[in-house]
Amino acid sequence: MATTHVIGAGLAGLAAATALAEAGRPVVLHEGAEQAGGRCRSYHDRVLDRPLDNGNHLILSGNTEVFRYLDRLGARDRLDMVSPAQVPFLDLETGESWCVRPQGRLPLWLMNPARRVAGVGALAHLEMLRLATAKPQDTVADRLDLEGLIGRRLWRPLAVSILNTQPEEASARLLWTVFRRTLLAGEATCRPCIAREGLSDALVEPALAYLACRGAGVRFRQRVKGLESGDGRVTGLRVGDGVESVGPADAVVLALPAEQAAALLPGLAAPTEHRAILNLHYRLDRPARLPGGLPLLGLVGGLAEWLFVRGDVVSVTVSAAETLVDRPAEELADLVWRDVAQAMGLSGPCPAVRVVKEKRATFASTPAQAANRPGARTRFANLFLAGDWTDTGLPATLEGAVQSGHLAARLALAS
Repeated sequence: MATTHVIGAGLAGLAAATALAEAGRPVVLHEGAEQAGGRCRSYHDRVLDRPLDNGNHLILSGNTEVFRYLDRLGARDRLDMVSPAQVPFLDLETGESWCVRPQGRLPLWLMNPARRVAGVGALAHLEMLRLATAKPQDTVADRLDLEGLIGRRLWRPLAVSILNTQPEEASARLLWTVFRRTLLAGEATCRPCIAREGLSDALVEPALAYLACRGAGVRFRQRVKGLESGDGRVTGLRVGDGVESVGPADAVVLALPAEQAAALLPGLAAPTEHRAILNLHYRLDRPARLPGGLPLLGLVGGLAEWLFVRGDVVSVTVSAAETLVDRPAEELADLVWRDVAQAMGLSGPCPAVRVVKEKRATFASTPAQAANRPGARTRFANLFLAGDWTDTGLPATLEGAVQSGHLAARLALAS
């Protein structure tokens, strides 16, 4: 039976590999690192002596591709869902707090002031509909008012965290796709979901177990250095000092980061600009609790943007962090701790902390970079692309990564 080689064991590669295995296709998964998960995994941090995620990824109940993946693995119950949907915010400058609580579909729930942004009328929230008519070159700032209260308290925080790009340069169309699938689709699609024991426990380890049960080959520390081709097909993978043959009926899914995929496939159009993310993890001397008792909190008016808690660890995300990422870790830890302490009513010096800098966390979600995203098909009949940087219609999210892997698997099966 034809075999599919999946190159890269990040979330896109795992989604492709498990979908192929579910269909009964023999799979060989090649991964250059010592572990799977890529930018979506957990590790034990020696400084904090706690398990940490290498990025604070939020899943929403409307992420249908992610939940399809979880259901395949039998891992849906490894997420804790905030139901009904609630997304709390705190303005650090004014001390005001509010909680966005969708109910049903827009615009009925906006009639209730307790469900919308504090100090903002219902009609202002409907400004998001202006994204629907955005042209390919339009930025978020071209379509939404970022200077008013709703811009400061909702549009900018959501745009920066979703697109990892400042809204003055970020694609309006990419933001619209996310809003259309979540906020505009009703409360049932907006429920925040947190991996209870971490990303690896929910998204990576179940996938590896699934592949093992179905006889798939998983090869760590095996970097594919090049592709052999002939007659419009990939015919071999250069691994180590040799070449692994790709048979006439075999397929290949290339699920690597954009720059690595482009190195294996010269001439590939792909995003070339990236944006940074900072994640800071503080270990407290007692179990952490956010105002309101939910596992997440959005902050306005400070450096910290989102807080997440797990046990005695508070994790902070700062997106589009190009102006901060080169500062010393100690300076960043102290600056961000001020926001955390204020939000949580804490005092005292900065506790033990781990600062994680991802300078190339995602591609830049600008109209120009979005136009460079390739589709899943390539010039080779049996080679398909997967990754959150491919043309999914979404920004670089977990949902986009899984969606791309599922599409590549379908194309490989059809080929």
